Formats: sequence, C-alpha cells, structure tokens
Amino acid sequence: MWFYKLMQTLHVELGERRYPIFIGSQLDPKQLLEPYIHGQQVMIVSNETVAPLYLSHYQEALKSLGKTVATCILPDGEKYKDIQHLNLIFDALLEAGFNRDCTVLALGGGVIGDMAGFASACFQRGVYFIQVPTTLLSQVDSSVGGKTGINHPLGKNMLGAFQQPQVVLADMAQLDTLPDRELSAGLSEVIKYALLGDADFLVWLEQNMDGLIGRDAELLAEAVYRSCAHKARIVANDEKEQGERALLNLGHTFGHAIESYLGYGTWLHGEAVATGMVMAADLSQRLGWISSDDVERTKKIIQRANLPISCPKIPLDEFLGYMAHDKKVLNGQLRLVLLKQLGQAVITKDFDVELMKQAILANQHG
Repeated sequence: MWFYKLMQTLHVELGERRYPIFIGSQLDPKQLLEPYIHGQQVMIVSNETVAPLYLSHYQEALKSLGKTVATCILPDGEKYKDIQHLNLIFDALLEAGFNRDCTVLALGGGVIGDMAGFASACFQRGVYFIQVPTTLLSQVDSSVGGKTGINHPLGKNMLGAFQQPQVVLADMAQLDTLPDRELSAGLSEVIKYALLGDADFLVWLEQNMDGLIGRDAELLAEAVYRSCAHKARIVANDEKEQGERALLNLGHTFGHAIESYLGYGTWLHGEAVATGMVMAADLSQRLGWISSDDVERTKKIIQRANLPISCPKIPLDEFLGYMAHDKKVLNGQLRLVLLKQLGQAVITKDFDVELMKQAILANQHG
C-alpha cells in the first residue's frame, strides 16, 4: 500500500512558473502528479536499472487518470548522456505521435533527468516536464532548478537548456534500492550545500552522518528538504546562473576535470565533486581564507560519507585543459567557487594559479 509518510512540501519561487517539490516516503503519484499533467499524453523516460523497479507503478497511476502513456527506456550510466541517446527520446515521442501538450516524465537519476529535460525543452520547441528523481543526488540537486543537458567529449554538460519542471516528486522509499556507492555520491551534494552556505547544516551532518549512511528515512528526508530549500532559494534569485547560482558549483570545476579525464561514468559525479571540494578547500587554505583545521574537517565529513578525498594522478596540463573548457570560464578567465569560511562560499577569479596547481597536485595519489 502506498501512503503519505513524512510528507514535506517546498516551492521553487519563479513567479507564474512556481512549482512544488514533494518530499516524503511512499508518496502517491496519482494524487500528487494529476494537477501538473496538462495534456493527455505522457512519455516516461527511464533506464534499464530503474524501470524494472518503479515503471509499472507510475504507468498504472497515470493510466488510471486516463492518460496515454508511452515509455523510452535508455541504458544506465553517465557514458550514455550524449546526443545519440538523446535522439532515442525524440524517436519515441515522434513514433508515439505525441503533440505539443504532452508531458515528458523523468523517472531515474540525474542522467535521466538531464536527458529527459533537455528533450522536453527541444521537442516541438518545448513541452511539459516532470521530475521523479530516484537517486539521492538527483533528489537534492539535478532535479531542482531546471538545468538540463548532455555531455560532449570535450566537456561535461556543454549542450543543454534551462527547462523548469512542473513538479518534483522525491520519494525516500526509492532510495532503499539505491546501491551504497550511489547513496554516498548523493551525500556529496548534500555536503556541498552545507559547505557553501550553512555552517549549522554542516554541524547537523556531522551529528547525523552515520544515520544517513544507514538510510534512516527521516534523516534522509530532512537532508533532502534542507538541500532543496537552499537550492530553491538560490534558483529563485538567479535562475540562469548570472551570479549567485554559480555558488552551487563548489567543487565542480575540479570535479568535472576528473570526470572528463577518467571517462564519464568511471567515477560517479558525486565522487568527483567530493574530491573537487577538497581541492577547493585546500586552495582556500593556501590563500589564507580558511585554516588547516577547516580543511581537515572538510575531509573528515567527506570520508565519513564514504567518498574519496583524492583522485588518481592526472597530468597537470591535461587537468588544466579540462578546467579551461569549464562553463564558468568567462571572457577567457577561469572563475572558481572557494571558501571564505566553512558555510560561506564565494565566486572569484582572483586567485594565484600556482597555488591552484599545488592544490590539484596535493590531492592526487598513485
């Protein structure tokens, strides 16, 4: 039986495009999604891992609402987040004869959300979009805020569009089937919110990390709620990342370089971001902004989440080359998100490149 438990709701405030995020356990998709499906046609995009677990439940709920439901099942993994597999979604929409009033529903993790969202932004110049994130990382980060995209061999998420969903449904019960490694990858983004803007949240994570790793549903719901609340506030202030929203990229410029060099999917996104946050903290300490104790505290909470604090050895020129392709490069100048203190991040182009190189090299192994 599906029922409401631990139900919490918050909203991303974007004027007429305001939308809710429902957070709880064993949520009823029929009741929660019905007000946000405007037409009769729904395309569920999922992957080969998630579909056997949850697809039939959502199909039945939507069909009971009288909707025409079609599916597009993609292979699972970051390495498939490319233009060839994006085209499979367009194929499915066209073959089903879907029109401009259709809804694309993403049922899966961040890769599915990114690809389904990008497809919904492009199909017939834009159709409705719903996010049902099934991984912790996608619940706390990629499902909220409207960023969608695919990877290019020369850089991560280089092709995409801003496409806000109608609603986000984050069900903690779906985390029960999440592999331990994926759960930890999601905790990386949770830690990110604490480091960039909430010192009290960092203390809460230090007190509750064992319970989060142990999949305590109430603690996970609280972590998702607090993370989404931070992101919702920032997105409401800066939807298209003209300023403050770039703070959400703490650790990402370093992390994307790690992902790109190792090959998409070799390390999970959250794993690369975890080491990237250590590099950012290390550089912040070298700049005299935070203490060595702060760096050790950052490393400790990341390690407690079973995440890496260093990456395999990457030739420095190649590492810097991938960083140069980062989306935060503006007018040829790299901008980084660094820490003035734990719980206060800044976006800056004013840093010593030699110190940045030292921070990169100091957090590699092998």
